Amino acid sequence: MCSRFFFLLAERVHMTVYPFNKTHKLIFCLIVTAVFISLQSCDKSEKVDSISYQAHSLSEPKAVTIARELVQACGGLDNWHDTRFLTWRYLGKRLNVWDKQTGRYRSESRGSIVLMNLNDMQGKAELNGDELTGDALNRALKYGYDAWASDTYWIFLPFKLFDHGVILRHIGESAMEDNEMADILSVTFDSVGATPGNKYHIYVSRKSKLLVKWDYFENANDVNPGFSSPWKDYRSFGNILLSADRGLKKHSDIAVAKKMPDSVFESFEPVDWNRLTLN
Repeated sequence: MCSRFFFLLAERVHMTVYPFNKTHKLIFCLIVTAVFISLQSCDKSEKVDSISYQAHSLSEPKAVTIARELVQACGGLDNWHDTRFLTWRYLGKRLNVWDKQTGRYRSESRGSIVLMNLNDMQGKAELNGDELTGDALNRALKYGYDAWASDTYWIFLPFKLFDHGVILRHIGESAMEDNEMADILSVTFDSVGATPGNKYHIYVSRKSKLLVKWDYFENANDVNPGFSSPWKDYRSFGNILLSADRGLKKHSDIAVAKKMPDSVFESFEPVDWNRLTLN
């Protein structure tokens, strides 16, 4: 719409000034130049995410701005929303398969397979080939949900900064190992999530706008973090950017797919991931 407006404006100006002298033609050239500069600026504004960045009322404006730049650097909320099927092996161990649109989820770890829907906590599970029932099934489903809740933060944290109940605050800045400056944001939770008492400090590069390090605190009041690790090895998967490297360990088998058979979320049968998950 913006492009159409400026095109018609330039056409009208051309029809008006063309028959006149060199001075008029010079004015016309200047107007056209201004039109194209405005057109480029307008086109850029049209690329801003249509999904709004809803921040918690206790979040600080500066922190919200930095967090939004981080999300944009990783692909933006629109592309995150449009990404449907995701697979990743948490630190090379537990395999996760997530259908973001329906909440279907598959977890494979140490002989156990959990197939469930995260929205209603319903599903089934097996351990070493035996299907679980009763209390054992309930424990397995809770394990599956907790695994998903934890593992998503380890890889999709930038896209979760605007989830319901997330509080963002700017707490300082830091020079990183390469002397690159980073803003430090505090990430806490307003009684939401599987572990609402946790806290994160995330370091956002002023140059790349990417998350380059995080500190984890088991309790929001803790002075010293339980651990710190880098966020490195960013790569494109579909239309989003994800980091696999956490220092001593890495995520593996990261992939994005537009389609996936229902059997992945319904059957305990082994899956040939190389055929199903295409970046």
